[in-house]
Amino acid sequence: MLATGTVSAPIALGDSHVQGLWERPQTPEGIARALSRWSHDGGSVTRMWAWRGMAWKQALRGRLAACTGSKKSEQELKDEEMDLFTKYYMEWKGGRKSVNTSYMNIPRFYYRLPAEDEVLLQKLREESRAVFLQRKSRELLDNEELQNLWFLLDKHQTPPMVGEEAMINYDSFLKVGEKAGPKCKQFFTAKVFAKLLHNDPYGRISIMQFFNYVMRKVWLHQTRIGLSLYDVAGQGYLRESDLENYILELIPTLPQLDGLEKSFYSFYVCTAVRKFFFFLDPLRTGKIKIQDILACSFLDDLLELRDEELSKESQETNWFSAPSALRVYGQYLNLDKDHNGMLSKEELSRYGTGTLTNVFLDRVFQECLTYDGEMDYKTYLDFVLALENRKEPAALQYIFKLLDIENKGYLNVFSLNYFFRAIQEQMKIHGQEPVSFQDVKDEIFDMVKPKDPYKISLQDLINSSQGDTVTSILIDLNGFWTYENREVLVASDNDSTTDIDDT
Repeated sequence: MLATGTVSAPIALGDSHVQGLWERPQTPEGIARALSRWSHDGGSVTRMWAWRGMAWKQALRGRLAACTGSKKSEQELKDEEMDLFTKYYMEWKGGRKSVNTSYMNIPRFYYRLPAEDEVLLQKLREESRAVFLQRKSRELLDNEELQNLWFLLDKHQTPPMVGEEAMINYDSFLKVGEKAGPKCKQFFTAKVFAKLLHNDPYGRISIMQFFNYVMRKVWLHQTRIGLSLYDVAGQGYLRESDLENYILELIPTLPQLDGLEKSFYSFYVCTAVRKFFFFLDPLRTGKIKIQDILACSFLDDLLELRDEELSKESQETNWFSAPSALRVYGQYLNLDKDHNGMLSKEELSRYGTGTLTNVFLDRVFQECLTYDGEMDYKTYLDFVLALENRKEPAALQYIFKLLDIENKGYLNVFSLNYFFRAIQEQMKIHGQEPVSFQDVKDEIFDMVKPKDPYKISLQDLINSSQGDTVTSILIDLNGFWTYENREVLVASDNDSTTDIDDT
């Protein structure tokens, strides 16, 4: 059998001249020499071919006889071919004789959620998630284990104390970690110690700060597990109905809400849930990540109502308190003069000090969800949250959408003038001299300092930290008056403070 290259054919002839004829030529010159030899020694070539032909016949006959003796099926031939291919391929790849069989399978990374009609699969999913959450709950420290941890920390404190605060060094910290048990192991790491280490000359951390850190972590995990129980989809987020169920079942555990009548529960839940969704769901997707709920302070404010001795001032500033919820709902009822449970534009115009401009109220009813031109309680809550929190990005986004009458994503001179003309008209009605728009326009651009000197974007408003002032100037006569007389008001406050000090 001829091979590529210059390998001679296996011919058992002693004649070196004939042997040389079977060297495969590699160049045009070589081919010419080979043809020349064939022409000059035809007898030798003829004898060589005759011998070669007989040798091939004998070889083929022997091969056929061997094949006839052991006939293989088509499947066996295919298997043999695959084995040979695998063998030579692996040798070509570097002679690896054994490969982990798991590499031959792609791991499953997607699990389809059960459809609504697959009741059994849905039940199985719910039960498996409940078991998983119970197991995670058992891994957390209970009250007895937390008390034991506190005793161990107190026992291993490292003198001297800083005032009345006990401290602990790293060696004692590790000893407590060994004695505290496997559940506490995650807290006794060099990373945690370094995180809590502040300018102590002896390289120690505060025992109280560390214990509060552990308590906070345990509370976060407990709360996450509690919220996950209401995650019906099991995807790490809560829909509006899920959060409503969570808060409704939480009400009996909050002593500060004991005075609420059960008939008011639905309105309270709506009031509480709207704050979560207004600030944590700016794109209005109808769902909030559990992680975002834990990261914000709203849940802390809500669970603060467990404190039976919560001060009156704290209750008034807490959106989730009973007085706050009753105040907001009471305002809604007072505005609803025709008692149909909805607010018209005329009824909403009496909100607050009654100085919101008609142009702004027109935009509210154009952009917000209404029913036959009237606003329901849920839409009213968004309106209140926006106007009471004008410094917050979510509130500025709400108001900016109303101010952007051309839906261009920015406010230009035309937009500012469109809204400020309504302020000028109200000033005339109240017998005040209207302020020049050019002066106000220049002041607004000076305050915001937008990237584009002719356009103000939402991000410009947020970055300037003057968004609440700018929006107040454009939509509320009382807000503009406060801004225009800010120097007089500051002087009056200083005089009042001085009088009190003299007294």
